[in-house]
Amino acid sequence: MNIIGSSGSPVTPDVWNDREMRDALARRDVSEIYKQLRRRGVSQRQIAASTGQSQSEVSEILKGRQVMAYDVLARIADGLGIPRGYMGLAYDGATAMRVASATNALEAEEDESVKRRKFLSHAAQVTMGAAVFGEATSWLPANAQTPAPARIGMTDVQQIQAATKALRDLDYRYGGGTCRDAVVAQLSWAQQLLDSTSTDLVRKQLFVALADMHSLAGWTSFDVGLLDPARGHFGKALEFAKQADDHGLLASVLYRMGRVYLHHQEPNEALKLFQLGQIAAQESGSALTVAVLCANEAWAYGMLNRPDQVQKMVGRTKDEFARAQASEAPDWVRFFNENDLHGMIGSAHDALAVFDPRKHASIAVAETIKCNEAYGADMQRTHVFGLSLQATNHFRAGDVQEGIKVGRRALQHGERVKSARVSDRLKPLELEAAKHRANSDARDLFEEVRQFRQA
Repeated sequence: MNIIGSSGSPVTPDVWNDREMRDALARRDVSEIYKQLRRRGVSQRQIAASTGQSQSEVSEILKGRQVMAYDVLARIADGLGIPRGYMGLAYDGATAMRVASATNALEAEEDESVKRRKFLSHAAQVTMGAAVFGEATSWLPANAQTPAPARIGMTDVQQIQAATKALRDLDYRYGGGTCRDAVVAQLSWAQQLLDSTSTDLVRKQLFVALADMHSLAGWTSFDVGLLDPARGHFGKALEFAKQADDHGLLASVLYRMGRVYLHHQEPNEALKLFQLGQIAAQESGSALTVAVLCANEAWAYGMLNRPDQVQKMVGRTKDEFARAQASEAPDWVRFFNENDLHGMIGSAHDALAVFDPRKHASIAVAETIKCNEAYGADMQRTHVFGLSLQATNHFRAGDVQEGIKVGRRALQHGERVKSARVSDRLKPLELEAAKHRANSDARDLFEEVRQFRQA
């Protein structure tokens, strides 16, 4: 049986550059892609073998079933030999070269024979060991934009949302370093859809999808230590959320940017953003959104050594959380469950423990234990944060051995996450372990954390 793209197959790679096919690829219209393959003599069995799908699945797609999941689209693209960038799934070097090749074939900026001679000369120089790197003539693949469809519908928007969800799951599990470039590449393609025609309803939902994707780009940029790009993406997210008149999404973006300032030890600036977020949260009518903003205000007040305000905001957080209906909350805020509630209260008391460890360290430990016990593999980064905070406050409360034990668990989980924030959030643990270097185990932990943070 011939697999697509193999010797003897009725489909060759240049099929993907056909104008009708390129339009279907840009729309991620898998049904149309399969139909065009069928018209070229490709059987359902060949499509199934190439994509890892069953023949019944291929049949359903040919009948019009939509494919929106990012991982399935990526598997189809890879299986059929479609450059991922043609479907707006990623934009890597291979895609760039394929797109550049197709573009150059159409535009013919210089004679093909001249290009062949230039490349042969370059290849000979490299092969024979000549120092050719850094020459004016660059052999980097020419950049080109993946084409967008002329008209879009709700399916196109749903595909952006599905991609955002898949990439956000990667961020939660492994950190922004695993997916930030993919988010930015996806966003580059998705923003082209602003030039496509659509109904007013579709356009509004496109604004929502772009706001959410920019927010994710901002969050993953922040997670890898890119503050200015993060700020830029959050700024665009605010603009799109405002255009969509989505108050819940506005609150989400303001909350996330506030967290950036908390991380950089700017609680006053963070408070201003959280308070702006509260206005949007109230307008959204979502009690869970209000609870998230209140919890983060409590954390900021803790960093300012305002225990009275911490107590007030924690109380309000609990009240709003108690009356919230998670099933009715916006997607972005559904992560905030009882575990996160305990984690945020623990964070507020951790901040206060810097000023008064005897009063607040034990509370921070008790609250973070509750959330740490519930975190699974899908929340690796958050688990590292929680374990680090718990270990730090064990030390502050005088329970050195437990601090060492939990601190080592934090390091073990930290090895699995690509996040600059993990290193930053381990700093308090390093400082507390350093105070107990007379204890050999604490001294070893101090060295392990120090080496981890310097790596």
